[in-house]
Amino acid sequence: MKSSLLPLCHALLAAMLVVSGCSSYRPAPAAFHEVLDQPYRLGAGDRIRVTVFEQDGLTNTYSVDQSGYISFPLVGGVPARGSTAQEVEKALAAKLRQGYLRDPDVSVEIDRYRPIFVMGEVGAAGQYSYVPGLTVQKAVAMAGGYSARANQGNVDITRDINGKVMTGRVLTTDPLLPGDTIYVRERLF
Repeated sequence: MKSSLLPLCHALLAAMLVVSGCSSYRPAPAAFHEVLDQPYRLGAGDRIRVTVFEQDGLTNTYSVDQSGYISFPLVGGVPARGSTAQEVEKALAAKLRQGYLRDPDVSVEIDRYRPIFVMGEVGAAGQYSYVPGLTVQKAVAMAGGYSARANQGNVDITRDINGKVMTGRVLTTDPLLPGDTIYVRERLF
């Protein structure tokens, strides 16, 4: 009798592991969608266009480096990570007022966003340029479309939200943010 229960116990254990494996991911936390309505915050890999009116030598494009700074002539490093374009404008103007320009008129706009990454069951996984309005579906199309084994209903996105890295499951119609990593899972059946 004991030997007949052993296969049954193994089958139950396997079923429990499958069910627990399916529940390891939860839907995206509320912060995933709340961040979409907030002003864009700069991060490493973004490139901004700084215009200082009537100062052609200072007007240029500048990249946000790994430490979160832009290297600006005259004033040196200016913190940019986690700041909006308007906050960087104010910080640059304040630094330029400190003995360099009397009343600097500074404008900052985003020239290039940091890339997104598409992994998993797609034609050509890799790094792709972000453009405003990009959705999961469009990113998958850029990556060569779904593979034959892909789960096309939803994907997992890893996103940095206020310095905290989160992963959540979203629909393919959801919008993306610069720096997102999209993982297209294999379908079970």
